[in-house]
Amino acid sequence: MHTIDAKNRMSLPASFRQELTRQSQQAPILTNGHECLDLYPYEDWLEYERRIVAISDVDPQAQAFARMRISGATECPIDRQGRILVPPHLREHAGLEREVTVAGVGPKIELWDRARFESSLTHTQARYSDMAVAVAERLGR
Repeated sequence: MHTIDAKNRMSLPASFRQELTRQSQQAPILTNGHECLDLYPYEDWLEYERRIVAISDVDPQAQAFARMRISGATECPIDRQGRILVPPHLREHAGLEREVTVAGVGPKIELWDRARFESSLTHTQARYSDMAVAVAERLGR
């Protein structure tokens, strides 16, 4: 559990800070996700953005998705105390109050309002069996 201070700063665990800076000294990218914020290492974000833009050239839904994700993205330098600044517009998007859950999810880190994360996890656990079958099918198993 982490907290956002009055200046919109929050600490990141050391292991996540290392992951965010493993490929580049450029600041990680913070953007709006689904009910949370997504924090990407700079190089991973560039690749992700490239792929979204390629799809959005021909797909109106992808254009809207790209608009939301890319226009909300901001560089998010990590300060000497291991903190990031969460801009007010992104904090509002994710409903981040004071208590934040930091969750590593593949190439990105998700920042969730603690209560929202717990609610989402409970909802996911209730549907876990059906979701596991659907994911297994997509993986070809």
